[in-house]
Amino acid sequence: MPFPNISPIAFAIGLFAVRWYALGYLFGTGLGAAYGYLLLANIHLWHKGKPPFKPADIWDFAFWTILSIVVGGRVGYVLFYNLPYYLASPAQILNTLDGGMSYHGGMLGLMLAAILFTRSRQGNWLSALDLIASVSTIGIFLVRIANFINAELYGAPTLLPWGVVFPTDLEQLPRHPSQLYEAALEGLLLFLVIRVFTHVFYSLRRPGLVAGVFGIGYGLSRIAIEFVRLPDPQLGYLYGGWLTMGIVLSLPLVIAGLGLVTYAMTRK
Repeated sequence: MPFPNISPIAFAIGLFAVRWYALGYLFGTGLGAAYGYLLLANIHLWHKGKPPFKPADIWDFAFWTILSIVVGGRVGYVLFYNLPYYLASPAQILNTLDGGMSYHGGMLGLMLAAILFTRSRQGNWLSALDLIASVSTIGIFLVRIANFINAELYGAPTLLPWGVVFPTDLEQLPRHPSQLYEAALEGLLLFLVIRVFTHVFYSLRRPGLVAGVFGIGYGLSRIAIEFVRLPDPQLGYLYGGWLTMGIVLSLPLVIAGLGLVTYAMTRK
């Protein structure tokens, strides 16, 4: 399949250019906050009718979200993927166009922000993580679509009919559109699964359960896609085999998810 002719720049005003990647984060945060407001306002979804904080506070939390994702994502990329390079060139840490951000780092930053914000509102921080798990799939979906438009993070060569020849690929081979796989699994499908847990099984009444389901679902989806996605170029396959940094960072997420689910289901 030919790559669609979509510019990575959504629009430009003079020298100021706005990229689809940035819009993915902004709209992901905005739509996530709007959906989060609806969840918080529906008190029947929460244990004893008490959400982690008031619905109106979601807009303040959205500001925290943007900062925590950007800072956590960038710090995570520096630490997980190319620490020796950035130790030698520390000024490049602020250059987000060089290397980008780590999803796992952004998620850790977001979790920390959720815990601190909720504690400042005297709410249940596990319920705050459940809220984050319920809405974050929206942002994941949009950002993975932006990764596809940027022709980055593509997959291994394939002979399947939906293989895409990306313009940034020096070998010009048809490859798995792994960004779209991630958008479908980690974004759309996981959103629907969590929606069933929140609105059919009323799992938000068990603090930590939805966050655990998210951890398991995202971790397993990411591990599965790593087998058709090219490893990060600066790391390659770890230990010369099939193991990648994406798998290494996703395994603890699955384990933590299982621990949260067990904790939530065994509490009175």
